Amino acid sequence: MNLSFTIDELEQAAALVYAHMPPTPQYAWPLLAMRAGCEVWVKHENHTPIGAFKVRGGLHYMQRLKQEQPCITGVITATRGNHGQSIGYAARVTGMKATILVPFGNNPEKNAAMRALGVDLIEHGNDFQEAAEHAATLAVSQGFHMVPSFHANLVAGVASYGLEFFRAVENIDAVFVAVGMGSGVSSLICARNALGLKTKIYGVVAENAPAYSLSFHAGRKVTTDSADTLADGVACRVPDDLALETIIEGAADIITVSEGEILAAMAHYLTDTHNVAEGAGAVPLAALLQRRDEFAGQRVGLVLSGGNADKAQIMQALQAGQ
Repeated sequence: MNLSFTIDELEQAAALVYAHMPPTPQYAWPLLAMRAGCEVWVKHENHTPIGAFKVRGGLHYMQRLKQEQPCITGVITATRGNHGQSIGYAARVTGMKATILVPFGNNPEKNAAMRALGVDLIEHGNDFQEAAEHAATLAVSQGFHMVPSFHANLVAGVASYGLEFFRAVENIDAVFVAVGMGSGVSSLICARNALGLKTKIYGVVAENAPAYSLSFHAGRKVTTDSADTLADGVACRVPDDLALETIIEGAADIITVSEGEILAAMAHYLTDTHNVAEGAGAVPLAALLQRRDEFAGQRVGLVLSGGNADKAQIMQALQAGQ
């Protein structure tokens, strides 16, 4: 089984998203085109109210939850940052209380952004998986609604960016998108399919967090013992079953990029577009540059999925790009 939506279902989800944020822009950047050897369009999900695409899924999920289960007043979830900001933002919109679990050592600036949204932030565990498992335990013991990292209602909301991108830029040959827990790439697959397009979709992960790439190429779920990458938005070691089925069915490939390639891509976004890309936001560009010869002369889309890099990481990227 893999996820699919009709165009009407995606339009209804998009309407809930647009009640609280406008569409984001997409631009063709000449310097990126020169660097990549092809026509490059960037979908700027770093321009949402939380600086990341996740807010779309949070807005749709939380509004649907409020409509369908109005007695729920509190939710809980786990995150490395952007999903938590998404749920925090949407909780404020819907008048709910949000508790967010993050692992120890999480990005301090993302933690601060979540606290500024009014969430109850709890640090637990050494990585996302341990934080998520503890969140599930607290959901039972404290009676919170557990918001998963991957769910059809999250994907339907996120798919609004795919509809915008495909309608704004015709005849895109390929789109590169980061793969964390899978909502970004799955939503893009669903939007493409609903519109009846032939665009190839390439997911991208970090070499240090290769679970989805290993799983895609094996044709079954493969977990890893660690996901130690600077790109915290793709730091997954246990793929979601439904996301994996959707990706295996609908993606052309899952590409891995190195930490050095990620830092270089962050630097290229700064110099070529004057946009900040966090690690996960930069992995699509890193993959395109790695496969530069394969896509020469084509029209290629990149999803800049988030811009929430901290100051230290930005400095590291600039030094690596020199």
